[in-house]
Amino acid sequence: MGSVRGWFVVLVCLLVGGVLTVALLGVSDGGARHGTAHAAAGSGDFVDIRDVPRSLDVPPSAGAPLPGADASTGTVVVDCGRNVEEHYNQDNMVVSPGLRGGAHHTHAYVGNLSTDARSTDVSLAAAPTTCRGGDRSTYFWPVLRRTDRPARYAFERAAGHGNAGEILRPVEVRLEFGGSPVGKVVAMPRFLRAVTGDAVALTARSEENVRARWGCASLPDRLTTRYPRCPAGDRLTRTLTFPSCWNGLDTAGPERTHLVFRAANGVCPGDMFAVPELTIRLAYDAPGPDVPIALDSFPEQRHSPKTDHAMFVNVMTDARMAALVGCVNEGRRCRL
Repeated sequence: MGSVRGWFVVLVCLLVGGVLTVALLGVSDGGARHGTAHAAAGSGDFVDIRDVPRSLDVPPSAGAPLPGADASTGTVVVDCGRNVEEHYNQDNMVVSPGLRGGAHHTHAYVGNLSTDARSTDVSLAAAPTTCRGGDRSTYFWPVLRRTDRPARYAFERAAGHGNAGEILRPVEVRLEFGGSPVGKVVAMPRFLRAVTGDAVALTARSEENVRARWGCASLPDRLTTRYPRCPAGDRLTRTLTFPSCWNGLDTAGPERTHLVFRAANGVCPGDMFAVPELTIRLAYDAPGPDVPIALDSFPEQRHSPKTDHAMFVNVMTDARMAALVGCVNEGRRCRL
């Protein structure tokens, strides 16, 4: 009798353990198998753009002083298209090199057509590009979705982890390099890795790394860290500005200290050098006032717009970078 009772207890324990395991897996998976859990952003993540106060601090130079006598005031626009080639994946060669699917959400790319988790300096330098003029640099960011429409293509369904719905295609992608408000800039080293924004901002201890600004094209002086509700016929915008103070030594670093943002007065730390400041601007046909949209994110970040981020790897030749620096330092407006 004791033996039977013992086996009964064992069976009950196994059954309960199995149920708990399934439950825990379901939570940790975030609905990845079905692509529906946490697919929508919260209602508090949205704001009518007309309720956003006007700001004089408009990126890319938000908070910077007026240009001084030695400022590098030129700009260079690089045309790399809008990703009509449908280059998407769930990798992040800058943050998690070598790890396939390491982003747990989908990134969209322009520029280098080979970029994935396994990319190396050598492979990037040899790959084709979408950029006019031959720039092989890679530029990428998380996709934005309409969550009330189902995914139609394999690349829209690939992410899982609660990232679901139709991927919105930008109608404009603008890549612009600017200078420093207080002095000249020096060339970026080839294969420099850069990150802007905080992909885990929702659960971070502070918002100091929240860099992206959202807005509407018709009201460029109203910027927010929430999803904007734009007037009918307008364009929804995302602006992502990169750090531009380089330590003069490294092209990458796990703590992102090799490339930092300049201070509010426009000055880089004393042991660092000003390099061209990259700003990525994305524009989309604005969805209707009640259309649910969501940025791809890690499951626990729940599609917060504050988690918007972007990555860049400089693969320009030395000659192309020199031309870019020349335009910026001489105050000219160039397209390369």
